[in-house]
Amino acid sequence: MLLYGHRVSLREIILATLERISYVPHYVELIAGKPQYHSSSSRPAIEGVPQIFWADCKPWREANLWAVERISIGDTSLKTVASNMNGLLNYARFLEHHELHWLTFPMRKADRCLVRYRGALIRMRDSGQLSPSTASEYMRNCVMFYRWVKGKGLLSPDLPLWREKPYFITYFDHVGFERSLNGVTTDLGIPNRARLGEALEDGLLPVSAADRDAILNLAKTEVTRELYLMLCLGFFTGMRLGSICDLKIETLKRAIPDPSAQGLLCMALGAGASPPVHTKFNVSGQVWIPEALRDELLEYAKTLERIRREAAATPENRDLLFLTRFGNPYGRRGSDQSSAVNVEMSSFRKAGIAAGVPALRSFHFHQSRCTFGTELARLALSACSDVAIAISVVGKALLHGPNSEATTFKYIKFIQAAPIKQALADSFLASFTGIHSSLVAQHDG
Repeated sequence: MLLYGHRVSLREIILATLERISYVPHYVELIAGKPQYHSSSSRPAIEGVPQIFWADCKPWREANLWAVERISIGDTSLKTVASNMNGLLNYARFLEHHELHWLTFPMRKADRCLVRYRGALIRMRDSGQLSPSTASEYMRNCVMFYRWVKGKGLLSPDLPLWREKPYFITYFDHVGFERSLNGVTTDLGIPNRARLGEALEDGLLPVSAADRDAILNLAKTEVTRELYLMLCLGFFTGMRLGSICDLKIETLKRAIPDPSAQGLLCMALGAGASPPVHTKFNVSGQVWIPEALRDELLEYAKTLERIRREAAATPENRDLLFLTRFGNPYGRRGSDQSSAVNVEMSSFRKAGIAAGVPALRSFHFHQSRCTFGTELARLALSACSDVAIAISVVGKALLHGPNSEATTFKYIKFIQAAPIKQALADSFLASFTGIHSSLVAQHDG
């Protein structure tokens, strides 16, 4: 496999890890000349605090203190800190792989750990191993951490970390007045060059209906039943992976028929639903689910394998529809990520390549949501020419927030542009075929 541009075997990789802990605040007092630690009664414990441990199992104390301090102060959410620490974990693994210390800052700029890491991120971005936004975010996380370390006096103020660069931006507000924004960045920043062309949520594109069917047909035989059903939910309801992993059996049972669409049920999600189901930004609303799919999911809930998983689960997780074979949730509650699904999707992509399904070569789970959204937008525009109504229908079905019309409109624009692209392709094909035919005729003559 490739790691920071180098091909290495799995046996050679022993890297840092990120663990979640239950953080209990303590205070210290000196009793008889000895420090005594006591748990604080005024500050509550915090579950799921991310902490980084090196390959030798020693904690990265400075990084872990950075995370704990930001969460304890309360001005940064646990989700944001977890995202920052995940980026710092990537940096820790880079340091271990290249046998560097995180305080390696010699006078020669090219040998500094942050400069070398920046170069590795750019190479991974250019080779397609990292998205431009991820590369930029990883570098930004490192700069944030080092700023905190320097601010705490843990580093010499003369240490050459980077070169500050002021920036000045002018823009016009929503009423037309010119405004300005200024700040300071560093020469380590990696510009986030957006990919050209139409893209939907998270920069992904949908797959065609034929590719969707090919993916699901292969999934029936090549993946677990759980992942197959999750893909069905993604393709036919547009639910995010975080909502699918947090879906409850009772949620399916309480789905009600849509009075204006026979065969479709309305299923309540969000913090306001009963039972609650995770959604991005805690948006509450209803999604459509085909009645046949709902029935298949309820049948799955009654299978012996599903009951065994429920028996192995803790009481707070037994109501989840999808559980791993060890009885654990597929994703951390409150998150849209699932390492278990990612591992199985990686194996599924390899099986798809071997089976001759080209759509699976670079397929990501979230593309199932994009596919549902574009299909819904196509149907909405074909049934009603009013774009505003189409945006409303698509936005509600995808549980977009009240200020997410721009995200919803991407689906509409994507569908509206499709006939233009197809007409262009047909025109080019006809022109090329005509030119090619004339050349063949001249050669035969």
